Amino acid sequence: MLFFRDAASFSHYIEAMTATIQEIRDDFSFLDEWEDRYRYVIELGEALPAFPDSARTDSHKVRGCVSQVWLLTEYGEGADPVIRFQGDSDAHIVRGLVAILLALFSGRRASEIVATDAEDTLRALGLDDHLTPQRSNGLRAMVKRVKRDAEGALRQPA
Repeated sequence: MLFFRDAASFSHYIEAMTATIQEIRDDFSFLDEWEDRYRYVIELGEALPAFPDSARTDSHKVRGCVSQVWLLTEYGEGADPVIRFQGDSDAHIVRGLVAILLALFSGRRASEIVATDAEDTLRALGLDDHLTPQRSNGLRAMVKRVKRDAEGALRQPA
């Protein structure tokens, strides 16, 4: 779990995450070749805000990924808090997949995250047909982790 030092630090992080999931969908629809889409996924990963070295720990690692993936979770207040995620990977394409998941989930209420059909969104992007089995498994592990964090937030007393 991550709590930002102050609101300005967190606001700066959120402003740096410019691509929304709708923008990603729109951009994907303009790219006909999968080589171009892979390049775009890599660019999304490159645009992620810097991930703190101090957070590259086992407790933030996503299990089930062949590449190393780290996710930090920041919870808002209340019974159904807004949850923000920060993530990184040591692999270029996987880092881009992290960016897509952050665009899909970060900044939403825990109940919305739990209710979101990530597989439907990823299928709409065509990712399920164009990722290696290892990357697909890693992507599922990332989604599972995000949803687990959201479910845990809903179980916490307000």
